[in-house]
Amino acid sequence: MNVLFLCTGNSCRSILAEATFNHLAPPGWSAMSAGSQPTGQVHPRSLALLAREGISTDGLHSKSGENLPRTPDIVVTVCSGAAGETCPAYLGSVLRTHWGVEDPAHARGTDTEIDAAFVSAYSTLRARIEAFMALQLADLQCDLARLKAELDRIGTIVLANDVAKTDRGAYVHPSSV
Repeated sequence: MNVLFLCTGNSCRSILAEATFNHLAPPGWSAMSAGSQPTGQVHPRSLALLAREGISTDGLHSKSGENLPRTPDIVVTVCSGAAGETCPAYLGSVLRTHWGVEDPAHARGTDTEIDAAFVSAYSTLRARIEAFMALQLADLQCDLARLKAELDRIGTIVLANDVAKTDRGAYVHPSSV
């Protein structure tokens, strides 16, 4: 299973998702990331956060989706429509879902407030990735409509005080999502 996390700059959200997914992924699963307008560098706060979480940052770099090493099975856009951001399109024949997350690269305030924006983006993405990995993919891969519905549902998970909440209002701890 190859997953592409796609956003605009490929410096924060998609990088956090790629590294976290690969850290948690079972054998045979891998993630990559790209941006429609890559910044050319990974945000230093993204790298610092991943290092604090014990997640490898080896090989992470900001890149476009033009020369991906593998063809993705699933494309997850992580841009934020709430911020007026246009999500990039992936033109291949793949299953697509959207997991909007505010871009911490645009956070303003004190160092503590900016760090909190990065932690919030990371925590939301991690909860969603853990929920994705908890799916019964062997069953869902035969029913792409159900798989898409589940991935879309996962994209509605938000965190409030370290508790994940879906659009259905059910609260669960992120590790059990």
